[in-house]
Amino acid sequence: MDFKNFVVVGNTINEEKYACKIKNKLIAANYNVECVGKELKSINDVNMEIDVLDLCINPNLGINLLKENKKEIKVVVIQPGAESLDIINYLSNNNIPYIEGCLLVGLSLYK
Repeated sequence: MDFKNFVVVGNTINEEKYACKIKNKLIAANYNVECVGKELKSINDVNMEIDVLDLCINPNLGINLLKENKKEIKVVVIQPGAESLDIINYLSNNNIPYIEGCLLVGLSLYK
């Protein structure tokens, strides 16, 4: 939670979805936040340096967004339900650090 620039990937428009809850909590905690899925169509459309990419999306959609991405990402957080062997293998093979966890928990513990 020491990073500043977060990209949330998922449905960040529907208040009932975890991606939206994560986005709102990050903004309330004064992080820089951009969203891919319902707001931006691609990680490549993000207008800031990406410290943390938070995958809160169906793994089949997540892997496609990762594969098309050309931006540097410092670390990926894979939310529960967004994980897949394809995503983990892709991140490992491309030397992209990742953790499997929940940013809502991270925010409550460390912010």
